[in-house]
Amino acid sequence: MNANKDKRKIKRVRVNRMGASFPALLKRLYWVMLKIRFCEESLVQPIIDKRICCPVHLCTGQEAVAAGVCAVLTRRDYVFGNHRSHGHYLAKGGDLKALVAEVYGKQAGCSRGRGGSMHVIDTRCGFMGSAPIVAGTISLATGAALAALIRREPRVVVSFFGDGATGEGVLYESLNLAALHRLPILFVCENNFYSTHLPISECRAQRNLARSAAAQGVTAWRVDGNDVRAVYNAASRAVKQCRSGQGPVFLEFLTYRMRGHVGPDDNVQGERTDIRPPAEIARWRGKDPIVRLERHLLQKGILSVAEQKTIQTQVLQEVEAAHEFARRSPFPSPRDLKHYVFHEKG
Repeated sequence: MNANKDKRKIKRVRVNRMGASFPALLKRLYWVMLKIRFCEESLVQPIIDKRICCPVHLCTGQEAVAAGVCAVLTRRDYVFGNHRSHGHYLAKGGDLKALVAEVYGKQAGCSRGRGGSMHVIDTRCGFMGSAPIVAGTISLATGAALAALIRREPRVVVSFFGDGATGEGVLYESLNLAALHRLPILFVCENNFYSTHLPISECRAQRNLARSAAAQGVTAWRVDGNDVRAVYNAASRAVKQCRSGQGPVFLEFLTYRMRGHVGPDDNVQGERTDIRPPAEIARWRGKDPIVRLERHLLQKGILSVAEQKTIQTQVLQEVEAAHEFARRSPFPSPRDLKHYVFHEKG
């Protein structure tokens, strides 16, 4: 596959599915990315203070992938997440207050306070759930795509997972099945170069993950995951292929998480356990997807400095309101301990 040729092609996409102008789309993407970033960073202090007790995997730095991919989906399309899925949930239209309440373990949470950070769901907007098991939802997403094909439903399914999931056999089984039946599924791999604390260079001989997917007969592209415009264009092309019955697409997005594997910075009893080189982290900070989009919007005159500050203030207020809502919400009642385990009539 000629990667440069593909890159030239996807740059031609200039409108979104709603028919909105390209500048309006970029502003919307900026808004979504800010919401994800401000939400993630707002959880840091409550985690440190132990007001949030469940494990929380922050996606700070990876916002462009969630925002760009979900921007080309409809409410009818399905999304399946993983252990680091706050961004996917919010980008698909999930409720911010319900997400924050869930992380606090409150009854008002999207999973009624029973799932925490890694088990978020909102079927009303098509976010079908996330789970901490590595590659755990890939087969579920593939099954949903098969069901859509059998029922002739005009639906595309997206499976989000990290580079660590490419070490699991279920991914390759799913890729094969999807290619065999031309399923309407988009496999989105967020390659942040680390499986927990293990660098990809130490666990994979083939580090170009798109090539591994292509070997299964799936259309596969490698894309700059920190450039939301490139993400959106690639996702637009991929979803178009899925909707036209031409089969699945695997998108490898190169990105980087700015926080530790779990929690703000992998702190264990006050000690920093993040083994990534500080120089590497600093280098990726220079590729911050939000800063890159801000720079483009300001340089092109799409966004003024005053408008930028207004948007940031509004998003920050929305996030603060979500925390206030979560703090005021009650915890689940002990009387409901046995509920929501099995199907209950009525």
